[in-house]
Amino acid sequence: MKWSDIYAQTDGPLISCEFFPPKTDKGEQNLWRCLNDLKAIKPAYVSVTYGAGGSTQDRTQRIVTRIKDETGLSPIAHLTCVGSTQQQLRALLDAYRAAGIENILALRGDPPEGMSRFEVVQGGFAHATDLIDFIRAQNGFCIGCATYPEGHPESPNGVADDIRYLKMKQDLGAEYAITQYFFDNERYFRFLDQAEKQGVHIPVIPGIMPITNFDQIERFSAMCGATIPDWLRNRMQPIRGDLDEVKRLGIEIATRQCQQLLDAGVAGLHFYTLNKAEATIAIVNALTR
Repeated sequence: MKWSDIYAQTDGPLISCEFFPPKTDKGEQNLWRCLNDLKAIKPAYVSVTYGAGGSTQDRTQRIVTRIKDETGLSPIAHLTCVGSTQQQLRALLDAYRAAGIENILALRGDPPEGMSRFEVVQGGFAHATDLIDFIRAQNGFCIGCATYPEGHPESPNGVADDIRYLKMKQDLGAEYAITQYFFDNERYFRFLDQAEKQGVHIPVIPGIMPITNFDQIERFSAMCGATIPDWLRNRMQPIRGDLDEVKRLGIEIATRQCQQLLDAGVAGLHFYTLNKAEATIAIVNALTR
């Protein structure tokens, strides 16, 4: 089912989960256990990333197709500009269409490992806007996009650039956006307010990252430009070596963040699971009590 139909038919905010394609068979077995466990919270849809630098394209395609065929969940396949020509992207979209995959999350993508900056391959695309326009021309897909309420790390003008790009993505055919994770809801609300003033009207789904390992989140945040507020760092710092306590506090903080977002009427919550189910399940169960 297309994302647009899921959104139209769902009573209340959408709960969704994101996974990355493992590089090993053991990791893939863990992914399927995680997916099976997460069925308990009935996600409206699940998304599968493209892997760093497009490095797991084939595994992404296989996992997305298997999710559709075997789990009863609605999958969204991430697709990036990294390392692919238009001809290769068209072939992949044809394969998705043949498999009955109707949802694509279109992204520029991160540079491959070992490269410091994104480089366009000959015959490929430089921007997510180009990719969205291309996918729309293939017909039959519901297209989503990414956005950055604190500004993309490469955006010279920060949030203002991201709002401008989000409006372009919408106008080219994106039907919804999923944000980079954030910990300060006020930044998200300010972003929404500014985006609406610039003509953005598609749903902008907040991305949620439950903290289960603070060292890991510090690394991720440094790369993606997500701000860790001082109050959060001060609470995590004394316990960062105790992963059980970090997870407990991370679930508590994320539950409060999500409740505030739901109270404000957000269209949904998109959980970055890191292929682990426990924290997301605990948060959603706490929200539905």
